[in-house]
Amino acid sequence: MSDTLRKTPLHALHVELGAKMVPFAGYDMPVQYPLGVLKEHQHTRASAGLFDVSHMGQVIVRATGGYDAAARATEVLVPVDLLGLAQGRQRYGFFTNDQGGILDDLMLANRGDHLFVVVNAACKDADIAHMRAGLEGCEVEEITDRALLALQGPAAEGVLQALVPGVAEMKFMDVAIVDSRFGELWISRSGYTGEDGYEISVHADQAQGLARALLAHDAVEPIGLGARDSLRLEAGLCLYGHDIDSGTTPVEAGLTWAIQKVRRAGGARAGGFPGAGIILDQISNGAPRKRVGLRPDGRAPMREGTALFTDAEGGTPIGAVTSGAFGPTLGAPMSMGYVPAALSAPGTPLYGEVRGKRMPVTVAELPFVPANFKR
Repeated sequence: MSDTLRKTPLHALHVELGAKMVPFAGYDMPVQYPLGVLKEHQHTRASAGLFDVSHMGQVIVRATGGYDAAARATEVLVPVDLLGLAQGRQRYGFFTNDQGGILDDLMLANRGDHLFVVVNAACKDADIAHMRAGLEGCEVEEITDRALLALQGPAAEGVLQALVPGVAEMKFMDVAIVDSRFGELWISRSGYTGEDGYEISVHADQAQGLARALLAHDAVEPIGLGARDSLRLEAGLCLYGHDIDSGTTPVEAGLTWAIQKVRRAGGARAGGFPGAGIILDQISNGAPRKRVGLRPDGRAPMREGTALFTDAEGGTPIGAVTSGAFGPTLGAPMSMGYVPAALSAPGTPLYGEVRGKRMPVTVAELPFVPANFKR
């Protein structure tokens, strides 16, 4: 089976470091290293973790009129203010469909003369086809000769600054193109762990050298997909295909903050994206259901697919868990899921059905662990 999976430029290094490799989004990826998921999670929160996210898609959108033309064209596909995005900055966003559902969530950056987009691995082929079909007058270039690393945690700034002077001055969601002894690096101060850190795009033939240089620092450990998942869940961040999908609107998902006022009803460039009527109506009048945090009683996590009920016995499910795990920083199990809006207030008691038995669970505030981004 591994023969049919794609490999990132760091695959040999993962094997050398003793990683347990698993199939993920068509790639052979490290789920954990000898340190183990729990300690990898804790190390990232306390120091710095290095993640291989090269499976994600990197895309450049160019237009004859420069960034503004590319941004204006892309606003037809996303409910995001790209024209108002300053050079050297990026925003979180998503492609939507005609029903208001989310086709994928992504990062969009203004890099001066073009738009740079990072998309999820499982969706990248569909996303690129979507952009090529929908971006009139634009060239959509998939970048296939670069790796993508994420250095996350409170020690990330000091570690990367020692190798790439100047990155310490970057603020959360800044982007920069810098020269280094590992060639040209495309850096953003961002990540998906709730911690401060950077995502670094490096040419494939320099990726292993950069990774080894970062791992040579005592503060840095390699981190696999297992800890990446528990870190993002503690941070209350959605995983596409689980917490959000084509049947979930941004309002239901609690992502209204990513739709700037200029794209909302009454804004100068309101609407104009797929599903705008549904999404803007839900912003104004509310959505029927809502993504919430969930805190199960006891020590056992409630995993994805667990049905939620209002009563300990009888009745029909009113919602379901979409992600669940034990939170090492939280010191307790945690889940996210969808419930009717009327049952979404923190403190609302519910029940999750685990192996045929109803267990108490309480609606909770998100995130479970406060973010430590560099503002």
